[in-house]
Amino acid sequence: MKQITLALFTLITLSACTSSKTVFRKKWTKKQAPENFVARFETTKGNIDIEVERKLSPKAVDRFYQLVKYNFFEDGTFYRVVPNFVAQFGNTDTIVSNQWKKFIVEDEPVIAGNSKGALSFARAGKNSRDLDLFINLKDNHRLDTINSNDVVGFPSFGKVVNGMNVVESLYDGYAGQTMEDEEIFNSTKLMRERYPKLDRILNAKIIKLKKKNK
Repeated sequence: MKQITLALFTLITLSACTSSKTVFRKKWTKKQAPENFVARFETTKGNIDIEVERKLSPKAVDRFYQLVKYNFFEDGTFYRVVPNFVAQFGNTDTIVSNQWKKFIVEDEPVIAGNSKGALSFARAGKNSRDLDLFINLKDNHRLDTINSNDVVGFPSFGKVVNGMNVVESLYDGYAGQTMEDEEIFNSTKLMRERYPKLDRILNAKIIKLKKKNK
């Protein structure tokens, strides 16, 4: 009897862990972000704090806020760090990401440019900003006006206010090599086996909401 009880307890525990990892609610995608806030990324190299302003790209900020608030970045990866260019990151667990990708983020004009430390969504075409972001490692203002697949520019909406030294210390030895290996984006486990030095995001959270100036 004790063995059966223990087995049932283990099964229930494992099920709970699995469901908490893969849970998703459509209503999360309707959540509007505050006008200003700071998000902290706890990484394998240290903390990175990013101050965000909704007015710079409202739709992008809403999505970013939703992703942080509902733990999308937990166990994420800095999977593309190109020296003197960008540090790109996201969550390569497709069980999690495929649920979010059903809800697009519409394109918006560039208000704030891609200066060093600025945060922007990556994209591949019209209305393709969704889950992957990058931090600029230098002033990349050509990204403000570049026309790619009939979409102009990458709107930034936040900036690193603490921990830029951490961003600059992220492992960059693979550079853009990982982007040529499509298979790894279907498996976080495979990505880390093939590219074991990639830095990870342990957790992300909102640490401070900034009050509006009166």
